Amino acid sequence: MTPNLEELGQDLGPKCLPGSAPQSPNLGLNFPVSLTGGRGKDGAPIITFPEYAGFSDIPDEDFLNVVTYLTSIPSLEAASIGFIIIIDRRRDKWSAVKASLTRIAGAFPGNLQLVFVLRPSRFIQRAIADIGIKLYRDDFKMKVPIIMLNSISDLHGYIDKSQLTRELGGTLEYGHSQWIHHRTAIENFAMTVKTTAQMLQTFGTDLAETELPNDVQCTEELLSSHTEQHNKLKDELKLAVKQGATLLTCIREPVTRSATSKLSPDELENVATVERLLAQLDETERAFDQFWSKHHLKLEQCLQLRHFEQDFREVKLALDNLMEMQAGFTDIGDSVSRVEHILKERKQLEERGQEPLEKAQSLALHGDQLIQNNHYAIDSIRPKCVELRRICDDFANETKKKYDILGKSLELHKQLDKASQWCEAGIYLLASQAVDKCQSQEGAETALCDIERFLETASDHQLLNPHLREIESQSNVQEMFEKRQVSLKKLAAKQTRPVQPVAPHPESSPKRASPKSIRPVTLGKAQRKMTSGLLSLHSDHIINELIETERVYVEELQSIIEGYASEMDNPDLIHLIPTAVSNKKEVLFGNLTEIYEFHNRIFLKELENCIENPELLGRCFLKRKEDLQIYEKYCQNKPRSEALWRQCGDSLFFQECQRKLDQKLSLDAYLLKPVQRITKYQLLLKEMLKCSKNSEGTAELEEALATVLDIIKSANDSMHQIAITGYEGDVHELGKLLLQGSFNVWTDHKKGHNKVKDLARFKPMQRHLFLYAKILLFCKKREENTDGHEKSPSYSFKNSLKMSTVGITENVKGDNKKFEIWYNGREEVYIIQVLSSIPFPISNYPVFNPPPPCLLPS
Repeated sequence: MTPNLEELGQDLGPKCLPGSAPQSPNLGLNFPVSLTGGRGKDGAPIITFPEYAGFSDIPDEDFLNVVTYLTSIPSLEAASIGFIIIIDRRRDKWSAVKASLTRIAGAFPGNLQLVFVLRPSRFIQRAIADIGIKLYRDDFKMKVPIIMLNSISDLHGYIDKSQLTRELGGTLEYGHSQWIHHRTAIENFAMTVKTTAQMLQTFGTDLAETELPNDVQCTEELLSSHTEQHNKLKDELKLAVKQGATLLTCIREPVTRSATSKLSPDELENVATVERLLAQLDETERAFDQFWSKHHLKLEQCLQLRHFEQDFREVKLALDNLMEMQAGFTDIGDSVSRVEHILKERKQLEERGQEPLEKAQSLALHGDQLIQNNHYAIDSIRPKCVELRRICDDFANETKKKYDILGKSLELHKQLDKASQWCEAGIYLLASQAVDKCQSQEGAETALCDIERFLETASDHQLLNPHLREIESQSNVQEMFEKRQVSLKKLAAKQTRPVQPVAPHPESSPKRASPKSIRPVTLGKAQRKMTSGLLSLHSDHIINELIETERVYVEELQSIIEGYASEMDNPDLIHLIPTAVSNKKEVLFGNLTEIYEFHNRIFLKELENCIENPELLGRCFLKRKEDLQIYEKYCQNKPRSEALWRQCGDSLFFQECQRKLDQKLSLDAYLLKPVQRITKYQLLLKEMLKCSKNSEGTAELEEALATVLDIIKSANDSMHQIAITGYEGDVHELGKLLLQGSFNVWTDHKKGHNKVKDLARFKPMQRHLFLYAKILLFCKKREENTDGHEKSPSYSFKNSLKMSTVGITENVKGDNKKFEIWYNGREEVYIIQVLSSIPFPISNYPVFNPPPPCLLPS
């Protein structure tokens, strides 16, 4: 199993050198101790203490550090055998021998096997040494034998010459400066390996804790930064490996230089140490590469995701614009040229949409590739691919649908044109047959043949669309030909005596219109009939849409009442109902039950009666004008309902109800349905008006639309009116609200302080005005945050004016956006300016009447 970076970083400590101290001591060239690499017969490491005059002057701490470091160099196996110490004091005194033994006995940290002492060579000192060792042996507290040797030849009896240096009469090659060089290099390399591992560990931790950016630029910068850091660390690894390889070559140099040379056990230990460090470095590098590969892949996938998301936003915007442009093509044309022009525009739109559609398909394929490549954000990519394909399919399906409709419209108009041309030709034929020529049998038969030949072409110009059977031009022309045929057949069959043909007097000639005057009239009538048929189709579609959506609306209201409101009385669910909503069902749902009962029992059935009689639609709305006022009451309660929902909308009760109903949307979305429905009526009535101009029921449709707009306005005004605070009276007693809106207001009071007066002239106040029949309220609009939701406006009452006591100046200094309201002989003047660029139609509000003469300013 490959270790991770953190484990390797912890392992690369001083343990890389078996038993080594955290920091190697300063081994000078003349330091009186050395680990030459020699071994005893059983493989015990030999430590030599050569002659050194200043041995006793070495500080205890330095001596301990050196001895501890030297005992940590051999392998654990060799160190467990025990160390052999050789103390060379041939040229010294017994006191030096005693001091050396005492210091070694007290400070040697390793396991001792034997201690050899080359006693002083001078006679007196040797004798003293023999006596001293016998007297002080126990004082040295050594548990191993101390062997006193007279000469190096005695030493050779215990240790082979090949394991002793030249100073001790042996053949072992040992250079103290080279040994120090190797050990320093090994220690430096170990520290390099440890530092490198720590850097990798720190870098890995930083990478693991890095949050992925949310945009392309930051992701590219992060990827570049991490890659740069990775490359630097890889260079550090390469340098460390190169350093270790060089060090290994230096240690093996004697063997490389001479085939007969052999490395000492300590040198072999150095080789093993460096090889172990290189192996750990290699293992660290492999763990780092594995970690970096995963992290780099994630960064690249993150960059791919950010590019995908950015491209998705751009393509989605282009597709939305394309779909919006497509939705604007509602015209089906009223002539061949118009339909062909619309088809040309459709073709241009299709060509213009080719690029965003191809981009969308390409982006969806790219998203599929990311998913196949096991991208980490599959749950984010897949819905976007589905959305892109859905929009492309919707555009293609809608395009096909539009082309089908326009194709049928084009074919229909071509049929109408052919039929109109055939009617024109027939009328021209009838008009061109002179009556005097038809009086003879031959003339009548000739005219009859012309008519029969013409009628044979009728089948080629027959209108096939069943929806246009009301177009009577062809049947009228055919009826005219049939009547002419009957007359001509009678003339051809009549047996009369020859008569002298006499040209009729001009006044007795049958009156007929010239072909030129008849043709355009007949053509115009056909076109009008055709247009009427198309508009009739559109109005049928609107009626069907109105009724189908009305049925869905009633079903939704029923599901809300039965699935939520009724469940609040269910004893099995009473424990799930939040405290905030207990006994407040009427606040949450308002008069929703009343709305449902009206639509289910009355309005839906009356709308269904309009399927066969679309002209009754406007009358249906006007008949229920008073009943539709229930929406105003519902809208007045809506702010209270929304506030209550925000408190308890996430409760288990509503979640359980939603689960039972198997609805994707929560209750608050369905509580918006009544508001959306009254707005839907407005849109459908407008579309219906476009199809019903100058036809039966148009006036009633216009009045019905005005009624619905008035309901919407009243509901909107009432929602503003209930937000008035600080007014001492009851606003509901002020009557119907005629107007409400925000204005700039300047005040100019003669009794006020001059500075206040001057300031008031230049700095307007923002005031929300509420105009009733008898009073005008000045309020200050305030917007307050409601539990983190959108701001809810309220209107703080500031002042009021009775309309019976004020005067009005419609334009102020020629500015049609300003008007004056003044009071008590202009002692109080209010200059009011509309905030929009549209002039305020003050003349539309009769409450602004001229004041009585007593109130006119002097």
